[in-house]
Amino acid sequence: MAVPDRYSADAAEQIFKEGGNAIDAAVAIAFALAVTYPDAGNIGGGGFMTLYVDGKPYFLDYRESAPLAATRNMYLDDKGEVIKGMSLVGYRAVGVPGTVDGMWQAQRRFGKLKWKQVLAPAIHYARDGFVVSAKLQKRRDDAAKDFAGKTNFDTYFGDLKEGVNFRQPDLAAVLERISDQGAKGFYTGKTADLIAASMRGHGLITKADLAQYKAVWREPVQAQWNGYRVITAPPPSSGGVGLVQLLKMKADLASDFKGVPLNSAQYVHLIAEIEKRVFADRAQYLGDPDFYKVPVAQLIDDAYLAKRAAEVNPGAPSDTKSVLAGLGTSMPEKAETTHYSVVDKWGNAVSNTYTLNGAFGSGVVVDRAGIVLNDEMDDFSSKPGTANMFGVVGSDANAIEPNKRPLSSMAPTILTRDGKVVLVIGTPGGSRIFTSIFQVINNIYDYDMPLPDAVAAMRFHHQLLPENTIFWEPYKPIAGELAQQIEAKGYKLEGQSFNGDIQVIRIDGGKPDAAADPRGRGVTRVVQ
Repeated sequence: MAVPDRYSADAAEQIFKEGGNAIDAAVAIAFALAVTYPDAGNIGGGGFMTLYVDGKPYFLDYRESAPLAATRNMYLDDKGEVIKGMSLVGYRAVGVPGTVDGMWQAQRRFGKLKWKQVLAPAIHYARDGFVVSAKLQKRRDDAAKDFAGKTNFDTYFGDLKEGVNFRQPDLAAVLERISDQGAKGFYTGKTADLIAASMRGHGLITKADLAQYKAVWREPVQAQWNGYRVITAPPPSSGGVGLVQLLKMKADLASDFKGVPLNSAQYVHLIAEIEKRVFADRAQYLGDPDFYKVPVAQLIDDAYLAKRAAEVNPGAPSDTKSVLAGLGTSMPEKAETTHYSVVDKWGNAVSNTYTLNGAFGSGVVVDRAGIVLNDEMDDFSSKPGTANMFGVVGSDANAIEPNKRPLSSMAPTILTRDGKVVLVIGTPGGSRIFTSIFQVINNIYDYDMPLPDAVAAMRFHHQLLPENTIFWEPYKPIAGELAQQIEAKGYKLEGQSFNGDIQVIRIDGGKPDAAADPRGRGVTRVVQ
């Protein structure tokens, strides 16, 4: 397993020792992280799970949905302009949470253990406490500044300090109800009453919203690439489509990449040229498939991608205005998601990415329940053509509608060869998610790097807008001669405040090898 913290690793190890499979372990990890990794682990958010069970691929969408009372212009002022911060902080930023129903459906369909067994580790951490790390306290301190005077965040997390054994008795009671009643213990009854009471007069979510929420099984995006089958996230994620487009276009441009050193100025330029076209398509075509017909097959079609790759200018940045969405229509994501990867001795695998969106989500904690609620409504296009917190734009396909799920970049991914799992990978990072996964896969398979080196290597990002801008990460900044060479090609360099957190397992010759990103606080573990 490759997981975000040691407590979730302990939870998964306990499940494996009780005879559980990868799905049991994945569900136990999710609930444990809701307690010990509250900046991103959650039961008040949602996400995506890619599974490979008994030789077959599956995908579970438990993304949050817009409340029934949500409206297209709910974040606009009387002049039609976006009200700054309204979709990010406070009660009106919250989408209907999906995590509990997602985990319930996954474990009920594919798990081996009793439901109570997979909840037990999380209940223990909530009731008896866990020791707070320095990184978690820093995340709390940074988030508290944004929430000060606007939410009840400090009432629940004011005492979360490094080295302290932090207990959450209200959350323990919620988890016990879920343990006893399954998903109903969250979406109906006392927990639902507490969520609705917290929202009343402030936010939009009601008991009716909670009672009708259901996670959805969807067909994963699948593609052949370099002898591997890529199994990844379909809409309402843009991540899977984007990842496949990146992999295939780079393969189409093999002659341009020949002899180009990894992470050199020319390499950065060529990747940025590909990313420009991927983000043009993302902005125009991607949205909730239950509301909008997303042309997935066309977007990952070999001939279409070969045509897009042929537009790449190997010498200089293409003019941004000329990089239109490729199917014929012109264009007018704080990244506190978390990811984990799990495989078991039977060859089953789970790649799971879930999120509150920003760190500690909206900053709203359900009174007398301790549930941190998401700010996922920011992932809709508050105003089509206007950028969200990640600087990415969207079209009408991602406009706000009741019950609709916002566009995401999450891309939990599994690679197989000859029907056997060879790679399980994912990361947080907003719009940087699928570009980060792409770079690590590329490091492993195109540059033959050992797994830890492939994960630790420098990563960068371009997303069409802002124009000709290359974003670098704090962990390995682009500086010195490399920076000068990239700028000489016509790019602006801009730092971002966060790194990704790749959690990956590679299976080579039947032997598992795992790597947790040195940028985060994750751990890897092989349970004999």
